[in-house]
This record gives sequence, C-alpha cells and structure tokens, in this order.
Amino acid sequence: MTALLDERIPRTIDTLVHAWATGEHQGAQLEAWLFEDEAARRSAEQVLSQGGVKARLRSAYKPLVHAFLEEIDTAGLKRATIRYPVHVEADPKRFLSEAYPLAALLDGVAIHFEPGEANLIYQVVVEYQDGRLEKHEVVAPNRLRVGHLEQVDLTPTGWLKVSNRPHGAPDIDEGLETEAEAVFHTVMHAVAAHEWPSEEPYAETLAINVQIPGIERPLAYDDEVMSTREALHEDFYFSLLEFFKHKSGRSPEDRSLQPGQIAPDIRAHEGDAHVRVELRPFGTPIDPARAEQDLEAADAAPGLAQIHRELAALPGEPFEGVSREGRPVRGIYRPGSRPAVLVSGGQHANETSGPVGALRAVRRLLADPETNIAVIPVENPDGYALHGRLCEGNPRHMHHAARYTSLGNDLEYDRGSSTYEKGARISAIEMSGAKLHVNLHGYPAHEWTRPFTGYLPHGFELWSIPKGFFLVMRHNSAWAHQARALVEAVTARLAELPGLAEFNRRQVEICSIHSGGTPYEIINHVPCLLSPDERYSTPLTLITEFPDETIYGDAYRFAHTVQMTTVLAAEEAYAEMMMAVA
Repeated sequence: MTALLDERIPRTIDTLVHAWATGEHQGAQLEAWLFEDEAARRSAEQVLSQGGVKARLRSAYKPLVHAFLEEIDTAGLKRATIRYPVHVEADPKRFLSEAYPLAALLDGVAIHFEPGEANLIYQVVVEYQDGRLEKHEVVAPNRLRVGHLEQVDLTPTGWLKVSNRPHGAPDIDEGLETEAEAVFHTVMHAVAAHEWPSEEPYAETLAINVQIPGIERPLAYDDEVMSTREALHEDFYFSLLEFFKHKSGRSPEDRSLQPGQIAPDIRAHEGDAHVRVELRPFGTPIDPARAEQDLEAADAAPGLAQIHRELAALPGEPFEGVSREGRPVRGIYRPGSRPAVLVSGGQHANETSGPVGALRAVRRLLADPETNIAVIPVENPDGYALHGRLCEGNPRHMHHAARYTSLGNDLEYDRGSSTYEKGARISAIEMSGAKLHVNLHGYPAHEWTRPFTGYLPHGFELWSIPKGFFLVMRHNSAWAHQARALVEAVTARLAELPGLAEFNRRQVEICSIHSGGTPYEIINHVPCLLSPDERYSTPLTLITEFPDETIYGDAYRFAHTVQMTTVLAAEEAYAEMMMAVA
C-alpha cells in the first residue's frame, strides 16, 4: 500500500465564523456562498449575528434552486420568468441545466426560461395570484480555472462579500476557495505529481477516501437530490479517467483505457475535511452481504451469490469468464429452434435493475422448450461488488466508480481479447450464434453533475438529467430495416405496461425544459436513438437505459419489471421477424 496524500483541509464555514464573529466587525454586512447545507449556514449566521455581523450565507451549488427553496416566496406563485446566464466559457445551456429541477418543483406554475447575459446572475421575475410582482437577482458565483487537461472550465466556487465594515475598512468582493474545491484540486495535483508506471494498468486500486461536510438535500420530485459529496465522487472518477487517458495519449472519448480500479469513497463528516489517497492491492475478493430476496419482488440489488444461485437453477449449459479480481462471470446457454438471443446485464455494474430484469425474463422464456437463449446476468462482478461497498456509505448515490471493470475500462470496448470479463460474452455469442443482443443498462435516477470541472458531465451531457426509460438501437448498416421494425414492436409492447407512458412523459417534459429540447426520437412514448454502428459483436444490439442509479422499493421493482418486459418483447418480435423471412 502506497500513500499519495493524507491531509486535513479546514472547513471554510468554521474559518469564516472564527474570522468574523470576534466582535471586531460590529455592523458589517457579510454575504458568502459555500458548499454547505442550509442547517449549517443558518447556524453560522446566528453565531455571526452574536458577534455583531449581519450575515447571509447561501449555497454555491445550484444557487437558483436553493434561492427558491430558501428565500423566494413560492406560496400563491402564478408565474416565473427566469433569465439564465450565458457565458462564453460554458455550454450555452449550462445555467439552464443548473436550474433543474425547478420546473418540476414549481408544478402548476407557468415557468419560462430565456437566455440572458454573461454576468453570472439569474434575473428572476415572479408573479403571484394576488397580483404582486417581485424581482430577484440570484448570483451564481463561478470562476475560470485551468483544469487537469489544461482546459479552461467555468466552475461554481465559494464567494465572499463584506460591506459596511467598521473604521472605513474597504469592502470585500472576491472568490473564496472552499474545502470542497480544495479537496478536489489537492487530490488531482497529488495524482499528477506521482511517478506512474509506463504501462497499463498503473495500479490495482487508486483509492480516494474523503470525509467532508456538504449538501445532501432530497427534493420533492422523483429521485432528485442535491448532493455535493456525490458530485465530488463523480468529478474525481471521471477527471482521473481523463487524466490517465491524456497520459496514455488517448482521446477523451476512448473507453479502452485500462488504468486500474479508481475508487472514490466520499463520506459525510462534520468539521475539517480529511482526504487520503493511496494505491492498494486488490486482496481476496469479498462481496458485500445482501439480504436474500424473491427476485419477482426485489426492492434492491440482490447479492452476487444469489444471482449466481438463481442462474444455476435455470436449465442450460453453463459457461463463464473471469474478472480482473478473480470473480467468475457466469452465464448459461439453452439451445432451441427459435432464433438465438443473448441477454446481458451489469456491464456497468452501478446500473442494478438489469440483472434482475434479465433473470426474471429468462425464467419465463425458458418455459418454452423452443427458446434459444444465452444470458449473463452480471458481466462486471468486480464493479458490482464495489457498488455494494460504496452503497454502504451512500446508498442513493449513482457511484460511477462501479461503472467499469477493475482494469478501469468499459468491457464493451475491450481490445478483443477473450481474457477477463468480455470472455463470457464472446463465449455466449460463439455458442448461440445470436444475432440480437439485448443489453440491459441504466443511467442516473437523478441529476448528474461535475461542478469542479464546469458542471455538466463531459461526454455524457445527454444523460445528465433523467428522461424516462430510453432505448438505444445499434445496428449494422445492412440491418437498418430490422432494427427499426424491432424498436417499433418493442415500444408498442412497452406502451401497454401500466405507468410507463406517464413516467416517461413527465420526465421527458421536465428534462426538455432544462436541456433545451429532445435530441432523440420518441416512439410509442419511449425515447429512442437508432444508429448504424459496425463495432458490435452482433448485427442488432438493443440497449435499454432505465434511470436506476441508485433506487429502491417500488421504484426499483418498476425498473426491473420494465427491463424484463423489454427482453420478453424483443425476443418475441425478433423471432417473428426472423421466422417470417426464413
């Protein structure tokens, strides 16, 4: 084990209180923007007031949403017009996206967004049922920073404004680096300064453990929550991937990089932030304990051991690959007279509804002796175990560190080797001859942000806001007609599933308001992307995307029911299509 960093970073709100509540600043008026929850900010205001300072402490993270939650009166609100900032160093829709999910929180209110100036201020006009009209300016503190790839990012930041200081002292109006920002940049500098090996993987596990205060505020819309700790995890994970891609000479879009496992674990803590970065060996694979469940009614991701037992109980020939850490990647193949289909889940192991949906569907399909099917419920068992461990500390976070394998790559983009995780998929296709792969995926159930490198997740902007259950069809160019017909048939079946059309309609509506449109096709109430792509192992690859990172209870049951229904619909439609031309 090698330590790269072990450091405590003072909590900004405490430093602020200690500096200004001394009694030497009587009469001063102080405003600050911090990455702190409302309770901590209000408590600090009281201490400052006792020291003679009139203070207002606001959130530096999603300031417009916090303004409506904490300061702007929403009782009797009839209409809201919001001019959002547009800055040359940011995506034109950046601050519109940052206002999410205000359109949902102000349900029943006529809300209108329009582009504004580059002055980092939201201009808000609200009109009430009784005829009152109010205007508000909501500051969105940001600063330009040179990032880990020498790129310039406009990033949310702490800020301090002080006026009316005693003895004629000058006003203050300046950026204030908070502990959240300092933790991020300190870690990135420590990683950049380390002497890494010349060949991949660069480490077995690069572990980033942080204990830090912050915001964890659920919102009254679907699974939405504002979480600065989750945002820190996301920024660490993808920024470090970007750093290692750059080091290896790859493009930012490349997914074949194998740096090793990158594992940020961000935990809640009061007081100064503590950050430790170290290189660790894998050790003996240990899977988190999870309660045994009836898969038909599962309300959370089951344990890997149960998934393997459920798989072993199905009829068929077993096959397997092996993960980087040594876990088995198990599947079965049962031949039949119908056209062969491969079903898989858990390629990205933080997308947890797919494995259950796959098993539930295949149980039903195997009741027909003519079904010709291969299934791999969890393709990435190392990521699945990591997701379970991370959820012990933050059960609702999306945990993208569990997305890729312990080699640090997306197994879909493995370099063609039959070693490690992709070996199971290669075996399944060779055994079955499947031309259709139903690949069950998910995406974040709430907003995905990277505030310390801009805000929107680079390269994944389409997936930053939930937009319902989504289908992606990748097909060989010669199979375009079959791809379209299959999607039409599957979505027609899904349209009959109780609750799905309304679930999609609402999420698509709110997403389109905050992202500026719908850059995808909607077929039978399901958002879809169809595109030719020759990289895949089968001529037809139907990818599901349910917003399941990370959900529980009824929401989870609905998710794996939708996944199951998609598999059943796809197998039936594909069989009819192929047998009609045989």
